[in-house]
Amino acid sequence: MSNLVRIIISSLFLAGTVALFWFGHWGWGILGILVTILAWVTVFFNENMLIAQWYFRKQNIANAEKWLNKIKDYEKQLISAQRGYYHLLLGLIESQRAPMQSEKFFKKALTLGLHMDHNVALAKLSLAGVMMAKRNKREAEKLLQEAKKADKNKLLADQIKMMKEQMTMMDKQQFRYSR
Repeated sequence: MSNLVRIIISSLFLAGTVALFWFGHWGWGILGILVTILAWVTVFFNENMLIAQWYFRKQNIANAEKWLNKIKDYEKQLISAQRGYYHLLLGLIESQRAPMQSEKFFKKALTLGLHMDHNVALAKLSLAGVMMAKRNKREAEKLLQEAKKADKNKLLADQIKMMKEQMTMMDKQQFRYSR
């Protein structure tokens, strides 16, 4: 459903709610306010994205992917602020199956823009993991530093530390094999 249709439906709900209050139906008017708020939320946040994020938080990757696949043309169905998050979720799902294939999704998410710093940190940390798997140490270190800088609330501090330790272990192994 396009955003124009959502705006029209939301406006009709708002008009109906005002009419309910006008005619003294306070109980139904309060319910109308809740329905109107829900309708307006879907104008700014695609319901498929909201449901996919909910399933993703519940670690139900299959259902999250099912709801993301319902978004056929993300450029038309999502507002610009959601497009980066769409690709971030696709990248996280793809990283479960084929980590090397997830690189394009994380890069696209960063290009389109993520508004929350911890999501930028997550995308860069995931990209650093892909670069590390490709044996591109310099790029992985750069991305890890950027992820650490973006992680202002230290939500990913343990994962960043663990990845740095893995890089150190890789260096030691590589040093042993080169002798």
